[in-house]
Amino acid sequence: MKLTSYDEFKKLRDELKSKHTQKWEIRICGGTGCHSAGSDPLMKNFNKIIEEKGLTKDVKVTPVGCFGFCKQGPIVEIWPDETFYVQLKEEDAKTIIEQHILGGKVVEDLLYTDPETKKHQAHQNELNFYKGQVKIALQNCGIIDPEVIEETIEHDGYSALAKALFEMQPAEIIQTIKNSGLRGRGGAGFPTGLKWELTAKEQNDKKFVLCNADEGDPGAFMDRSILEGDPHSVIEAMAICGRAIGADEGIVYIRAEYPLAMKRLEIAIAQAKELGLLGENILGSGFNFDITLALGAGAFVCGEETSLMNSVQGERGEPRIKPPFPAVSGVWGKPTNINNVETYANVPRILLKGADWFSSIGTEKSKGTKVFALAGKINNVGLIEVPMGTKLRDIIYNMGGGIHEGKEFKAVQTGGPSGGCIPASELDLPIDYENLISIGSMMGSGGMIVMDETDCMVDIAKFFLEFTVDESCGKCTPCRVGNLRLLEILNKITNGNGTEEDLETLKNLGETIKDTSLCGLGQSSPNPVLSTLNYFRDEYEAHVNEHRCPAGKCTALLKYVIDPEKCKACTICAKNCPVDCISGERGVIHEIRQDECIKCGTCYAKCPFGAIDRK
Repeated sequence: MKLTSYDEFKKLRDELKSKHTQKWEIRICGGTGCHSAGSDPLMKNFNKIIEEKGLTKDVKVTPVGCFGFCKQGPIVEIWPDETFYVQLKEEDAKTIIEQHILGGKVVEDLLYTDPETKKHQAHQNELNFYKGQVKIALQNCGIIDPEVIEETIEHDGYSALAKALFEMQPAEIIQTIKNSGLRGRGGAGFPTGLKWELTAKEQNDKKFVLCNADEGDPGAFMDRSILEGDPHSVIEAMAICGRAIGADEGIVYIRAEYPLAMKRLEIAIAQAKELGLLGENILGSGFNFDITLALGAGAFVCGEETSLMNSVQGERGEPRIKPPFPAVSGVWGKPTNINNVETYANVPRILLKGADWFSSIGTEKSKGTKVFALAGKINNVGLIEVPMGTKLRDIIYNMGGGIHEGKEFKAVQTGGPSGGCIPASELDLPIDYENLISIGSMMGSGGMIVMDETDCMVDIAKFFLEFTVDESCGKCTPCRVGNLRLLEILNKITNGNGTEEDLETLKNLGETIKDTSLCGLGQSSPNPVLSTLNYFRDEYEAHVNEHRCPAGKCTALLKYVIDPEKCKACTICAKNCPVDCISGERGVIHEIRQDECIKCGTCYAKCPFGAIDRK
């Protein structure tokens, strides 16, 4: 069926909203995380048991997008009572069908248990992880089947596009986005409406709408989850943008390492075309817009907009000198608007609910919400969406559930490998673009990696710099050579050969790289070094002046020593030492010969009496 008018679209939407045949709906997470945890066999077992018991008319199983609470997967939510089951196994399907669906009794053993109160919690709104979240970009994730376009339309999908085509002029669309205060969620935070306006003003026979889905930050999965759970929101937004700026072609540049996101995006594009929501003469409006996919090969630098455009053109992924900006000369030299996945996902909601609604959320200069991926040493690993201005403390200790194994919080890195490490003293900082920049970090695309007392901040800086050195395209000298020099100095320090002069060189060289690099990768790559040097200088000085790693992470600076008061002379450590550097027989206190020790840590791990200290 192809929709040929606005009236036909509204009729279909109204029919879908009023059509509910099943008494129960079992929504099961179909995101990548739950896939890996076993949601597929769980879903198959649900369907098998439902069929065996003759419940197909009463119970519907819906594979949905990510619920966000990734550590608790696989997750199932039962509707209409919204019971929330976590960490399910394949055999739990039978229990839920028999006890909950047929017996009308909640299966308490499968509910989330609050780690503090030890009480079962049956609904999302009872869980600390979800308290404080406001879902806009993620509003359909965990609700709809992303592979069924009718479910998207039932939840007002493509209603904003219809409004943009039949009730608004291009200038009105742009002004609405400007008034909303929406800023780019890919990192730089440039005003989205202004970017659209600049592209719209260019006169050309061809324009492009480009979506940056090249999410390359370690530990980041915001855009992937949106594309897996609600791909139509991005397709719809790109078409709206095309209408606003005068473009008839869109391109989604997506990482080839995202097979599930690619699959669902391809399905969504095909379904939209079949219904007449993409392609020629959309809904009889006279507006033409189509979308194709371009696959990235995993180059981190291609997350930068001009490198991405070169890659789309089949060229080497290297940044271009700006100006001209993409709004003037983008893909194949044509005016191009480029936003990332999360930015586009906000657009349909803004057009439907209004600029004032969106701008009422967040802070004065940072409107709306932001999606963050929580990773690292945090209890509740997962995906959250919070209003701009939410404090780091609330994210880490409320939604995040605190630090893993009860350890002390040390730092959190925001903004991906080019972001900064934020110390405990800044935990009450409201998160927005300006605040993060003011303390040496950045919003980035939304990665948030938490570190605890066992992490060495010098080693952390080295880890992220190794990544950016490896991912540098090499086009400009400050990034290509400067970052390599930074890494060499960090290696020198972690090997115990650093000097006080090296610390000053790190600072001066890092600032020079930021000021002189060609693109955003180089301009932000020294952030991990500069921020850790600023907030954790005592750790750098311990490495340099005392040849000691306070966290015990830098192997070259480690020293394993046997405490004679704790040693039971049992010979376990000596028997497990791979280089036989531990002397002492049974009944005789042992000793480690430091000149022979390779610092592998085997003795430390094997001693059952805690008699070996790591210094």
